[in-house]
Amino acid sequence: MVGFDFIVIGAGIAGASVAAELAGSGRVVLLEMESQPGYHTTGRSAAIFAPVYGPAPIRALTRASEAFFHDPPEGFTDHALFSPRATLLIAREDQGPVLDAMMAELRDDPTVERLDAEQAHEVQPMLRDGYAVGAVFDQKGQDIDVHALHHGYLGMFRRAGGVLVCKAEVNSLQCQAGVWQVEAGGESYRAPVVVNAAGAWADRIGAMACAEIIGLVPKRRTALMIKAPDGIKTGDMPITVDIDEQFYLKPDAGRLLISPANEDVDVPGDVQPDEMDVAICIDRIERAFDLDVRRIENKWAGLRSFVADGVPVVGMSDRVDGFLWLAGQGGYGIQSAPALSRLAAAMVLGAAVPVDIQDQGLNPDDLAPARLEMTP
Repeated sequence: MVGFDFIVIGAGIAGASVAAELAGSGRVVLLEMESQPGYHTTGRSAAIFAPVYGPAPIRALTRASEAFFHDPPEGFTDHALFSPRATLLIAREDQGPVLDAMMAELRDDPTVERLDAEQAHEVQPMLRDGYAVGAVFDQKGQDIDVHALHHGYLGMFRRAGGVLVCKAEVNSLQCQAGVWQVEAGGESYRAPVVVNAAGAWADRIGAMACAEIIGLVPKRRTALMIKAPDGIKTGDMPITVDIDEQFYLKPDAGRLLISPANEDVDVPGDVQPDEMDVAICIDRIERAFDLDVRRIENKWAGLRSFVADGVPVVGMSDRVDGFLWLAGQGGYGIQSAPALSRLAAAMVLGAAVPVDIQDQGLNPDDLAPARLEMTP
């Protein structure tokens, strides 16, 4: 049996980042059930940095993460984490109230502007005439190098003495006299604190620990890669998203990554794209854009996990001691990881919420597991 100060379960972006943040404060073991970290959701993310994307707590965490992406710690990565990618949120006539509400919230942001239909078409020339009546244009958007970010955190973790164990699926958790014993991959690990960053499996880990039920629901999202139309330059084209998040189109290395932005309830596992999702994706994209999708070059699916209000669950359990929830990031886990990991580490260590995160208007109570009020 091996003793540590912290056991982190799940080596996707959430687990890797919080493990890295904690590694300077004690001995940390990071347990991953797969043969490599980030096999599921993290490794299948088409991540963007879009401060206008997601519910209010996510937007606050995203803003608080921006400085890290621009200036990561020395030695974190040899590659830039950001490359410019503006975001265009388009609205049909029936989505006008959503557009109005979003612009009211963002009225003080100088990098965000409201576009009319003609201006939106200038920014995104593939838009079908008459489809969108307006748009929100965010020039601060960025593509995120997910691989560099994830492996940067794993490297930071290892350099601080952290121990990564793969093929270590958790079979049981028990807490006795303030110490957790975790059985995983045929080994036993002990620590006073467990961080549950198990992604789609987080509710299962919570149940093993006899923690509260948060009602986590894994949802499948499908993505396709198609050829860009001849003569269309995609390099500086924005990612274009339906303002109600019913689809998106993102330039990707001269091609187009498209998705119906579906959220189909599924079970934790190695999910595959459903043919109905593929058909819906093509229909929505062809309605909004002057595209005729004849061939799909690649398709895949990944899981995004949500609780009822769509806001992450980050906080110490009220039912069992020394158990931190870090779950339910939905599709926003990459862009919010730097701030979310620092916040989670502060909670584990009993420290105050970092000032820069407070300054973005985040209320930690909005993330607390207690807000869900579900009884086992």
